[in-house]
Amino acid sequence: MYKDFFGFVEQPFSIVPNSRYLYLSQRHKEAITHLHAGLGDGGGFAMLTGEVGTGKTTVAKAMLANLGDNTKAGLILNPTFSSRDLLEAICDEFKITYPPDANLKQLNQVIHKYLLRNYRSGWQTLLVIDEAQHLAADVLEQLRLLTNLETDTRKLLKVLLVGQPELQRLLQTTQLRQLAQRITGRYHLLPLDEKETEDYIAFRLHTAGGDQQLFNRASCKLIAKYSHGIPRLINLICDKSLNISYHQGNVVVDKQTVQQACEEVMQFQADIYQQDKKERRTFRWPAWGSVTVGLIAALGTGWSVVNYMPAQATSVLAQVTAPREEPTPIVVNQQLTDDQRDLLLAQKQSNLAVNDLYRLWGYQASVRDNLCLSEPQSTMRCERKMATWPLLMQQNRPVILELNYQGDVGYVILYAVGNDKVEVLNGKQRLRLPISWLKPMWQGNIIELWQAPLKETLRLDMEGPAIEVLDRLLAEAVSEPLLETSIFDGAMKERVELFQRWQGIGVDGIAGKRTLDRLQQNVQPDAPQLARIEKEDA
Repeated sequence: MYKDFFGFVEQPFSIVPNSRYLYLSQRHKEAITHLHAGLGDGGGFAMLTGEVGTGKTTVAKAMLANLGDNTKAGLILNPTFSSRDLLEAICDEFKITYPPDANLKQLNQVIHKYLLRNYRSGWQTLLVIDEAQHLAADVLEQLRLLTNLETDTRKLLKVLLVGQPELQRLLQTTQLRQLAQRITGRYHLLPLDEKETEDYIAFRLHTAGGDQQLFNRASCKLIAKYSHGIPRLINLICDKSLNISYHQGNVVVDKQTVQQACEEVMQFQADIYQQDKKERRTFRWPAWGSVTVGLIAALGTGWSVVNYMPAQATSVLAQVTAPREEPTPIVVNQQLTDDQRDLLLAQKQSNLAVNDLYRLWGYQASVRDNLCLSEPQSTMRCERKMATWPLLMQQNRPVILELNYQGDVGYVILYAVGNDKVEVLNGKQRLRLPISWLKPMWQGNIIELWQAPLKETLRLDMEGPAIEVLDRLLAEAVSEPLLETSIFDGAMKERVELFQRWQGIGVDGIAGKRTLDRLQQNVQPDAPQLARIEKEDA
C-alpha cells in the first residue's frame, strides 16, 4: 500500500522469507562459520538454537544455499513425528523409494543404501531439521542411530538440528546423553543489538530501493528497545510505522510515529515483551557501550567504551550493510579515574558474569548451568583458580577476571587483547583500556569455563561411548593416533598415565575428576577465542 508513496520497488519489511533480504549480522555469520566447522570432516551433529524470530531458519537456509557442489541436502520443517514418520520424511525429502508398509528396519536399510551410494559417488549428505525441539526423545535417539552409519573416516549422514532453547534442555536429559556427546558444533543465536538493529533496517530499506535514512537513529533505538532485537518483530514494527506515515501523508517516519507503531504491534505479543519499561529486560546482550555523553566525557582519554561485537568470524556470505561507525580510542598515559574504576568493578555477582561467559560460548544458560561452580550436572564445568597473564595468553580463551581495589571486588570477562590494550565485558559495557591499568587490580583470580562431556570416573575394563570420547580427547591432548576403542583396556590406561605424568598429577591410570577436568580444560575445540585488537596509531 505504501510502496509507491515511499519509492520502494517492493515492500521492505514483509515477513515472508526472501533470499534477497537475507541480512547476516556478525552473529549470523559467526553461527554459519561455527556450524560449518562442526559439520566438517568427521562431524555427525551440529545444533543451532535461538529464541523465536532471531533468524535460525535464515541461518539454516543460508548454509544450504552456500554448500559445496558435492553436498546433497534436505530440509525438514516443523517435525512432529514418530520414529517411523521421521524416517519416511527423510526418504521423501531425498526422494528415496520405500515400500508403503515399511517398518523401521526396512526404512533404515533403504536410507543406508542411499547414503552409501552418495558416498561412493563422492557426495556428502546433510539433513537439516528445523523446530527440532518438537521431536520426542525416542525420535532423536532414532536420528542418532542413523548417524552410526559411517566409513573409517567420516559419517555418511550429517545432521543440523535447529530449534528453540528448549532443545538445549532436552539434550541435557540422561536419555539423550549419547546424542549430546556427538554434537561437534553448537551455537546459540542471540537477537540483534542496538547498532545491528539500525544496520538491519537500513539494509532492508536499501534492498527495497528506498532511503536508508528513512528511520533515524533515535527511531532505530526505540525499535530495538521494543522489539528486543528480534528481526521478526523489527519487521512488524517498521511495516506498521510506514503504514501509519503513509496514511498521515508524511514522507518522513518520525519518532512519534514509531512509538505508536511499537505500542500497537507489541500489545499483541507474548507477555514476556509486555514488562513495565523500568523492568524491561531483553533476550539479547545488555546494551554494551550504551552510556551517556557526559559519562564518556568524564572517562577521559586512553579509555573507550565500544559496542559489543563477537570476535570476527570468517565471512562466508556477501552482504550489503549500512556503514558502521567504530570508535577510535585515543591512547594517552593517565591515571585511572574513579569513574573508570567504578565501571570496571560494576559487575558484583560472579554468577551473572558466568551467565555472560556462557553466551560467548553460544549457550543460553539455565539456572543450573549458572551454578556450575557447585552443580556437577550443569551443561559445562567452571572453576575458580589462580592463573598468570602468560598462561591466559597461551590458552587464548575468554575467562572471568576477579578484580579487587581496596577490598571492592568486581568481575569482568577478558574478551580481547592487543599489544598494550585489553577489552573486557562488565555486564553492561565492553570496555577498552591499557593492560597496565587492569593488572594492578587483578591478583590472578579467574573463573574458567569449559565443556565437560565426561563427568564420571573412568577406569580399566569399563566400556561404552564415554570411552570413545576419552579416546578422542586423549589423542588430541598428547598428539597421538586414536586407539579407536570403546573399551578401557591396557593401552587406554597407559595413555591416561602418559597424560597424568605430563600434567604433573597423580599417576594411577584412572580418569578421575582431577584428570578429566585437566584433560577437558586442555582440549576445547569449540571454545571461543580471544578477539584481537588491531594495532592503533599513537
